[in-house]
Amino acid sequence: MRPRNVRVVPHDPTWKERFESEAATLRSVLGDEALAVHHIGSTSVPGLAAKPTIDVLIEAREIGELDDLVGAMAEKGYEAWGEYGIPGRRFFTRDRGAARIANVHVFEAGTFEVERHLAFRDYLIQDPQTARAYGDLKEELAERFPTDIEAYMEGKDAFVKETEREALSRKHSPKEAS
Repeated sequence: MRPRNVRVVPHDPTWKERFESEAATLRSVLGDEALAVHHIGSTSVPGLAAKPTIDVLIEAREIGELDDLVGAMAEKGYEAWGEYGIPGRRFFTRDRGAARIANVHVFEAGTFEVERHLAFRDYLIQDPQTARAYGDLKEELAERFPTDIEAYMEGKDAFVKETEREALSRKHSPKEAS
């Protein structure tokens, strides 16, 4: 990946519209392979400060089929990175100049990776206190590491993993009797 500056900004209501635009483009390329297209990451959480990069999660019918669509993705401006550290994923990015405008994470439908990403997003939406703490952490890390995306990501890692564990635990715990 190319070096990028780390910039966290206040929530922008247009992120939802930017996601819809990305989703439409991706659906046009992937057709029936895209069973579902989800807005994930911090830009999907109302009120949460974020890097202004739209994160998209696609549930694919058959992950191997995506390899045949790399050329079509490139024609729409998406760069393929293969699994990029997560087995079973296909990862694409789209930049405009030096700015990263979209990250696209594709997993086969029904996998744990899909579940954990959606659980994390939903937890932050449902728990504004945790979302606020996450936003504060991200702003602090962006100030400390304005040109070091690796240090920024590493600084978030423990918070993300703990929140993800809590989100999955809550999702799978039996509902309390009324």
